[in-house]
Amino acid sequence: MNDILKIEISGPVVMTAAAIIGVGFFLVLFLRPSARWALTGITAIVVSALLGWLTVWIVEDVMDVFHVGLTPRVWFWAITCFAAVGLALVSFRHSPRWRKVVAAVSIPVFIVVAGLGINAEFGLNKTLGSAFGISTEGAIQLSKPDPEASIPAGPLWQSWKPPANMPAKGEVGTQVIPATASGFNARPAGIYLPPAALVDNPPRLPLFVLMMGQPGLPDPQYVSAALDEFAAKNNGLAPIAIVADQIGPDENDNLCLDTPKYGNVEKYINQDVVDWAKANLNILPDREHWTIAGYSNGGQCAISFAVKHPTMWGNVVDISGEEFPGAEDPAGNLAAIFGGNQAAYDAQKPINIMKGKQFPDTTAVFTVGSDDVTYVAAAKAVSAAARSAGMSVTYYEVPNGGHVGIALNAGLTKGFEVLYPRLGLSR
Repeated sequence: MNDILKIEISGPVVMTAAAIIGVGFFLVLFLRPSARWALTGITAIVVSALLGWLTVWIVEDVMDVFHVGLTPRVWFWAITCFAAVGLALVSFRHSPRWRKVVAAVSIPVFIVVAGLGINAEFGLNKTLGSAFGISTEGAIQLSKPDPEASIPAGPLWQSWKPPANMPAKGEVGTQVIPATASGFNARPAGIYLPPAALVDNPPRLPLFVLMMGQPGLPDPQYVSAALDEFAAKNNGLAPIAIVADQIGPDENDNLCLDTPKYGNVEKYINQDVVDWAKANLNILPDREHWTIAGYSNGGQCAISFAVKHPTMWGNVVDISGEEFPGAEDPAGNLAAIFGGNQAAYDAQKPINIMKGKQFPDTTAVFTVGSDDVTYVAAAKAVSAAARSAGMSVTYYEVPNGGHVGIALNAGLTKGFEVLYPRLGLSR
């Protein structure tokens, strides 16, 4: 079963094959058309395409279901699916049996092909398992860190000499991080160990804690892909990464706060995850080498934790993050979480927390898709507040990155470009 869940569903080969199959079924429905049937089919396509356009418009612009703008390719796949299914539906009327059979088979084919196309555009679910919210990574084996291991006097890249048998790439897997202090119901965390961590007598390495979006999985594939590239250029050196679950199996937007409604997620990340990392990972102990990071919902969590726990986190990477906790539904969260207490809600917003404070030894990276309008405004506002509060700030817009996988991958790359010298992993 696990091998099935690991099947790639977003690669170019898969998408090319799916598109050919979809077009094939579409064309078969037009075989041997009479003039009347051709008119009926074309009418169905046009009417269904218009219905598809109207549906997407209502979902995106009227109901704002996704809280982000949908890309032109998402619109294309959705409208094309409506048009193709419309053609299939009218193929059941006044048609020979073979056309009815083809129409019946083609409907799920059209839906699957469009779903694959939309998924590929978002770029966040690369395997069948991730599309269904199922992790396909097995448990990773960890060696107990040596508490007596020395800490380099200068940047690690100056003293590190990789052995000849060091692996070319890192390892990924999962580990259950007990919620000892918080009691928070979290899914197993994704773990990435870089090549330098997989040798005999490995060096202590920086810690990178990443939180993904909501909904989403604590999936290590994105951070591992980015860090393998950086490790290959830097003698196998990279942070040890934990992809921690800040939303839990119900995938609620819990605002990354400790609340009676959703549990103690802030305590889970900043105490349970941190305590587990100290006990189980061969990491450097100082805040300069510790980074809290996140994408979308996780990005907001990251900057919130960085300003609430500045003695713990020396670096923060906020990729396409919200401006403040629960920014997608502030009125609902004000009522449900804060009992209508606006002052209590405002006190949890990072911009307000930073007012009147200074964070002179914190490095912050904010990235966002250039066409992700709502989140561009959020990133500009929060990064400006961080700069005013004394942080060393990098702000970067991913060209046409949207609020999808392009923005996530490019955001991680920019974050590591900035952090590698700070973490002592490169010049």
